[in-house]
Amino acid sequence: MNILTTIPGERTRPGIIRNTACLLPGVEHAQAAFGIRIFRRLLVCTILLYTCGCTLASAGELIMSREAIEIISTEHGDYARYRVDYWQQLMEYGQHFPDMEKLRRVNNFFNEVEFVNDAEHWGKEDYWATPLQTLVSNGGDCEDFSIAKYFTLLEMGIPPERMRLTYVKALRLDQAHMVLAYYPDPDADPLLMDNLNPAIRSSASRDDLLPVYSFNVDGLWLAKTQTSDSKHVGKSSRLSPWRDVIARINSEATP
Repeated sequence: MNILTTIPGERTRPGIIRNTACLLPGVEHAQAAFGIRIFRRLLVCTILLYTCGCTLASAGELIMSREAIEIISTEHGDYARYRVDYWQQLMEYGQHFPDMEKLRRVNNFFNEVEFVNDAEHWGKEDYWATPLQTLVSNGGDCEDFSIAKYFTLLEMGIPPERMRLTYVKALRLDQAHMVLAYYPDPDADPLLMDNLNPAIRSSASRDDLLPVYSFNVDGLWLAKTQTSDSKHVGKSSRLSPWRDVIARINSEATP
């Protein structure tokens, strides 16, 4: 297990919820200047620039050895170990929960992590953290929370085709934001797991959010309506930050 040394140790304390949306670099300016329809077109062009010939790797196992957890305790303190320990138990024992109970527990758990923007937390304008980095550092933004929920639920047995990481515009805040969408059926109105609103609600009932695009390990979709209607536009491996976070998750799982 490769415990990453890039985790800032000063944040390994109990956290509080700061319900704040994410600001994507330049996104709010594109939306304001061109409107959401033009913004979507620009987004597709931007995504195409990320295209590479590689295939997206699987995330790998998230279950850690006791030795690895003890290393976290030694390097980052007891609170970091408590969070990671609970996460491990949730994945291990929660596999037999009904799907809605899995969603509820995972959503509540990661919403307890403190909101910290990337510039303050990682010294970068935009950084997608692994679930382990988010928990050990006790900090993250909406992207980090959504990524952590996604991979944790995968580990608990939720099929990948039922979940999409979804970029939306938080209309009341006039900011870009990310949530995790769960599809009970392929054409169903998805349920949203969100750090702004802790209640798991249908997309149709969230008139404060406007979907822009979504992705998972299998593909990339451009939103057409408020609910489940979307257009498949390619592979998620076109997203450079997505490839990077997958690679780091795999690195953490390497003995």
